[in-house]
Amino acid sequence: MTAELVYPPRVAHRVFLLSPAHCGGERARLVFNEQAEFPLARRLRSAGGAPLGEVFSFLSGLYFRGKLTYAEAFAAPPAGAPGVLVITTTDGLRPPSEAVTLDGLRRYARGSIDARDDRYRRALVRDARTLAEAAGPACEVVLLGSIATGKYVDLLLEVFGAALRFPSDFAGRGDMSRGGLLLRCVDARRELAYVPLDGAPRHGPRPPRLGPRL
Repeated sequence: MTAELVYPPRVAHRVFLLSPAHCGGERARLVFNEQAEFPLARRLRSAGGAPLGEVFSFLSGLYFRGKLTYAEAFAAPPAGAPGVLVITTTDGLRPPSEAVTLDGLRRYARGSIDARDDRYRRALVRDARTLAEAAGPACEVVLLGSIATGKYVDLLLEVFGAALRFPSDFAGRGDMSRGGLLLRCVDARRELAYVPLDGAPRHGPRPPRLGPRL
């Protein structure tokens, strides 16, 4: 009989920040269609909405689903701090369980991930400071998202400094490869190595193609 796999021991408090899904494209057009009758579209049109994590997983597919599954598996927040938060264009950091309606999703679609956008910048910095205060200086903050540009990194570094980290295996990978890697790590109960973002190389050689997921 195969031995039961276990998660690695926790060595630090750790929270995850997930980059958002793109609220445009073919899948977004499906949910924005007022005539759509599939379950998620109907829930978005209802007053109760649907969980942000579920919506972004639908919009983004493998990449966001991999980020969310991995973060929920390995988050180790201190008491009083959330384990997983999602970056949004207009509302700062939101928990993936928070309900979003179609109107809220349209608001996200109109916003931009751009440090020059006051609404995006102020909301993200505000919530990052709240998280930093709740989590404390000993908690690692791991960004699961793009590190090649400053659209998230520069603002988050201002708040978290050396506590802001990213998976070293992300360098050189495309979005789909990252999503597949994260899901494989959850399957194997294997957590990636994290390195500080401050001063780290944000580009790297393309790694070998991932093997099939078993």
